[in-house]
Amino acid sequence: MSMGQIMFMLLGPLEIRADGRALKLGSPRQRTILTMLLLAPNRVVSVDSLIEAVWPQGAPTTARNQVAICVAGLRKVFKDAVGTADLIVTSHPGYTLRSLGHRIDVVDFEERVARARDAAGAGRTAEACDLFAEAITLWRGRALDGVTGSRIEEEAARLEEARLDAYEQHAGLQIQLGRHHALLSELSALVKAHPLREQSRAHLMLAHYRSGRRAEALAVFREGRDLLVEELGIEPGPVLQGLHDLVLRDSPELTQPLANPAPSPSTDVPAQLPVDSASFTGRAGELRALDRMLDERLGRSPLAVAAISGVGGVGKTALAVHWANQVAGRFPDGQLFTDLRGYDEKDDPVPPAAVLDRFLRALGVAGPQIPADLDNRAALYRSVLSGKRVLIVLDNARSFQQIRPLLPGSGRCCVLITGRDGIDDLIGDYAVLQIGLNVMAPDEAAALLAEVAGEARIGADPAATARLGVLCDRLPLGLRIAGARLAAKPHWSVRSLVSRLENQRRRLDELSPREGGVRASFRLSYRDLPPAAQRLYRRLGLLTVPDFAAWVGAALLDITDPVEAENLLEQLVDAHLLEVAWGSGPATRYRFLDLLRLFSWECAQAEEGEEERAAALERAYSGWLTLVDAARQRVYGGSHSMAYGPVRRFPLPEELVDELLEDPMAWLESERTAITDVIHQAAESDHSAYAWGLTFSGTVLFEAHNYLEDWHSCAMSALVAARRAGDRLGEANMLRSLGTLAIYQRKYQEAQPSLLLALKLFEECGEVHGHALVLRNLAICSRFAGDLGAARREAGQALEGFRKAEDLAGESHLLGLSAQIELELGNVPGGIALCREAIAKSREAGSTRGEMQNVYRLAEALMRQGDPAAAERACFEALALTRAESDRLGEGHALRGIGEARWRLGDPEGAEPVLRQALEAAEEVADRFLGARIQADLGCARLVGGEPRAAVDLLRSALEVFEELGAWTWRQRTSRILAAVDADGDPDGSGLRPAMSAGDLVVLMESR
Repeated sequence: MSMGQIMFMLLGPLEIRADGRALKLGSPRQRTILTMLLLAPNRVVSVDSLIEAVWPQGAPTTARNQVAICVAGLRKVFKDAVGTADLIVTSHPGYTLRSLGHRIDVVDFEERVARARDAAGAGRTAEACDLFAEAITLWRGRALDGVTGSRIEEEAARLEEARLDAYEQHAGLQIQLGRHHALLSELSALVKAHPLREQSRAHLMLAHYRSGRRAEALAVFREGRDLLVEELGIEPGPVLQGLHDLVLRDSPELTQPLANPAPSPSTDVPAQLPVDSASFTGRAGELRALDRMLDERLGRSPLAVAAISGVGGVGKTALAVHWANQVAGRFPDGQLFTDLRGYDEKDDPVPPAAVLDRFLRALGVAGPQIPADLDNRAALYRSVLSGKRVLIVLDNARSFQQIRPLLPGSGRCCVLITGRDGIDDLIGDYAVLQIGLNVMAPDEAAALLAEVAGEARIGADPAATARLGVLCDRLPLGLRIAGARLAAKPHWSVRSLVSRLENQRRRLDELSPREGGVRASFRLSYRDLPPAAQRLYRRLGLLTVPDFAAWVGAALLDITDPVEAENLLEQLVDAHLLEVAWGSGPATRYRFLDLLRLFSWECAQAEEGEEERAAALERAYSGWLTLVDAARQRVYGGSHSMAYGPVRRFPLPEELVDELLEDPMAWLESERTAITDVIHQAAESDHSAYAWGLTFSGTVLFEAHNYLEDWHSCAMSALVAARRAGDRLGEANMLRSLGTLAIYQRKYQEAQPSLLLALKLFEECGEVHGHALVLRNLAICSRFAGDLGAARREAGQALEGFRKAEDLAGESHLLGLSAQIELELGNVPGGIALCREAIAKSREAGSTRGEMQNVYRLAEALMRQGDPAAAERACFEALALTRAESDRLGEGHALRGIGEARWRLGDPEGAEPVLRQALEAAEEVADRFLGARIQADLGCARLVGGEPRAAVDLLRSALEVFEELGAWTWRQRTSRILAAVDADGDPDGSGLRPAMSAGDLVVLMESR
């Protein structure tokens, strides 16, 4: 079937249409799950969120399984309808609905509303009206009508609020266009339905007034005031109060304005705004926020104030000047502008008294009348501005003390402030719109480059343009310099400039012409930091990690109080030299823009000695090793301590370690990229013990979450570093790690050379624990190859080593492995006894992961004993443990075991969906052996269900993988089943046995 388009409609009763046909969904659970996915298109929705939405009062123990079944059902609906099998994909820790060109009315609505607001902000009022109308017509009734649950009701309420906001903005634009007569009935109905919405009531008042119905306008206000006082005990807000006062006075301000008034030329009012940049682009969201602030506050109390903050070069002044020029026409009494030079390398900040002198003269006050005293001068300034509409732009402000005398007392004025730091002292006394200006979006950055360097030049190589934006950190200052360089060098391509900027050590030079540009802008912020914050900033630049927590700052500074380090980091955030890296994890994380990282590295090279830099880095490596090792021990279990060689341990407070590692796997996940970067940096800087120690401990994360590329690259880097340093213990550990990785990837023959060399090195070092780990892995290889005698010997020797090293978790794993070997040797009672001993030992060690693996092994033993019902119960227990640990591979094994138990019980229909879930997990973690075992179980389920032809295809596919991987035991079992099914041995399958009982299959599988 060819791919068709699906229309998902949530703005009313949930409705799905495929190529014009309505699709029927199944249960209410399916509708709820689909709704949750549609409300977050192209983003991961966790299984926990879906469970909470479906079962808000408490979920059953089978909730995850039921969610998976519902998702499978939805996938089938969409595949049958339009032939798409990948609309809903599994994405840890849940699912993602990929839009893939299909339409979602909520997305269409939000996109049209955003475009409408952009058009309104740019003065295209009629176009904005049309776009709002298109957005509103998408609604068919109450959002998500018929889908229940508290989470859904919250989303429905949010969407309804967005609809009302859009309607109000649409109505306001229509009033601007003179359509007040046509709006009266609609606005009356809206106010009746939502009597407490003050903006709707204000629109109705204005529509009445402009229609010549002054009395009706006042009556609408009185009704609203009575309701607010009676129901909420509050007076109307400034919007209604201000409008009411204007109506009472028949103010000329209520007459029909132009949709986009332009400033009238005048010689007797100040017009000090700088010329707007011809290349200004982007910042649509910030411009909308400023427009909204002006609409809501101008002419009312409190004073309309906006403060734009951000790092040097981010475009604060450009935004302020652009917006000020756009709205200048709303300030007929003038526009004042001053550069306060709060962050100037050569001059001191301009004192407020000097600014007041200039402003008062511009407002018509004669020089002799200006008081000398600052307070009296500020009082005169407020008096002159009283009753006037003046726009005041205070650029490059340093502090509240510098700007406070420059704030007018009249709400008819508007003040726009820019500065590198947010002026927090304004909050409370003034209703301040705070805009933290960030770097530009990719499309905005490309547009700015095109404005400076030329559209044809920039558009000719989109990939190089995107990379150029990244290398400039999408900072407007850097982008303008890069664009200007291209404009000045017509023989350069965009790619030529990109290649020059790729060199990190030259990048700041390229973007800092004539001692100015980006470097000079950063230097101003750095210069004004306290000495301790400066020291932390430059040492952070020595690290290559993408983000970091406060304890890293403590290690770099060699202080033990992480709160002190956090305070310094927050100073760097306030100075816009660092950003907060929003994300998951137990601690706040911080990050650099790349250009700021390069600048901090330069500061460290210039101001720190080589020994100081090396010591700071080693303390940071030590802190990571301390935490990663502690996380490994908590996950691994037991009390065995690992010897890492010549490393130091940075003394992190115990309470901090406990706080960070409350969920050790979650912490490891939050630090994954940082850990891998530190491993590579330590390896390159000849700190091999830290590199291989972090790799050893970090393997608990790499293995559980299937980060196999990270595992391999870290182990290889650490191995090279260990060999370069002559570190035999490190070399042995990394050879063992690479061998373990090969086993994890089912490459058993590739594993053995590394393991045998590691075994020799551990013997030479006298390292008992490492020796036992290698023997365990060799036993796994022998078992997989079918040499059970060798596997039994190697496992026995490894068990002795773990007991000698007092590693309870290792001992429990070996007992479980020995149990598997005994089962395959036919010693079922002995295997079950070892499984139970392994479970007890893993619980003694506190190893949840070990317990899960051993419970699963017990399930397999119970299968062999002929008790699939008990095996299924054990698999469910293992499943719960794997999901608690977010272990997707373990989840796949447990689900596979449940599926096998069910077909052994003669329930192929119950086995199939669980095995399909298991196959999804195996494919996610790319475990071909597990995938082949699941295919074999699916084949067995099909045989028991009377579908031999489908069963043969599945079994043959599994057999190919077993043969390729050298899985001797499973190759034999699968071959026996195929031989029994294909009774006549003919290739076309005409002689296939029609069905096979579960008992017959079990006999075939377990015969020796």
